[in-house]
Amino acid sequence: MKWSWKIGEFAGIGVYMHTTFLLLLGWVAFTGWLQARTLMGALGSVAFILALFFVVVLHEYGHALTARKFGIKTRDITLLPIGGVARLERMPDDPKQELWVALAGPAVNVVIAAALFVWLQVTGGLGQATLIGGSFIERLMLVNVVLVVFNMIPAFPMDGGRVVRALLAMRLEYTRATQIAASLGQGIAFLLGFIGLFTNPLLVFTALFVWMGAAQESSMVQMKSSLGGIPVSRAMLTDFNAVSSRDTLARAVELILAGSQQDFPVVDDGHVSGVLTRGDLLIALQRHGPSAPVAEVMRRDVQIADAFEMLETVSARLQECNCHTLPVVRNGQLVGLVTMENIGEFLMIQTALAGRPQQRHRSWAT
Repeated sequence: MKWSWKIGEFAGIGVYMHTTFLLLLGWVAFTGWLQARTLMGALGSVAFILALFFVVVLHEYGHALTARKFGIKTRDITLLPIGGVARLERMPDDPKQELWVALAGPAVNVVIAAALFVWLQVTGGLGQATLIGGSFIERLMLVNVVLVVFNMIPAFPMDGGRVVRALLAMRLEYTRATQIAASLGQGIAFLLGFIGLFTNPLLVFTALFVWMGAAQESSMVQMKSSLGGIPVSRAMLTDFNAVSSRDTLARAVELILAGSQQDFPVVDDGHVSGVLTRGDLLIALQRHGPSAPVAEVMRRDVQIADAFEMLETVSARLQECNCHTLPVVRNGQLVGLVTMENIGEFLMIQTALAGRPQQRHRSWAT
């Protein structure tokens, strides 16, 4: 995610902090100082919010490590002012597996809350604590309880919403289950946003995040369903230009100005040896000028799609890799290019054709 800094790594999963998280820390420090009018009061508030977000990281690792047991990797975990986000490569196709992954995060909070409760019972430190009053440990225990309750709200794509989708998918078709869960999530998001207008602006922001997340997830699942069983060869770009590693950047500039193609496959001796992206080209032009060879700029570690692969699989690869274009080959020879844009255009055309009224043929008697 852009504007994020890596702050650590565990189990091969990087943890990042988004820049906006610093705004939250500043706001917490300021409000803590206003309440206590001391530096220690401000530092105490910051310490508690850091402890809270450490718990959030553990929550996200619950999702990530459970997904790993089902063969699904996690790209990273990012801390935002509204919580944490674990970016899984994909959600499990098996609803039962998705159910376990969704429940794993709140389960971590249940374990932490139970452990802190036992500790407070043993030490005799359990009192009439609230979220704004009581000892540090008491408030942290209550926060974990709140996180469990909040995350289990059936507002897709939150954990509770994913549980609903998984349960529905055990009985319904996956796309239909997603549509129902997304509609329920957007309804709850609207309610949360309305309440937030009169109580807490952060609730409005959370509601917006849930609404957009539900819409995006539903759209992705529908697209995945629509692409099933369709080979790449039906949607790939066949009118394209390629360059050689021996060409200069000036040649690529000519091709960009002559058309709308952004990335160019690099072909040597009939085989794809890399890809020259528009972003890399612009940077290289500034640093080395138009006479620099393509070989010094092109990306060599590129993914390549086969013309017989299914669009569903290739679409997922495009979303996962840090690339805009995939070269398409048949029997080792370059035959086309595929991008998310032309996949989207293919879907729009298919949708338009599907909605075209059937022509009725009538025989006229004489």
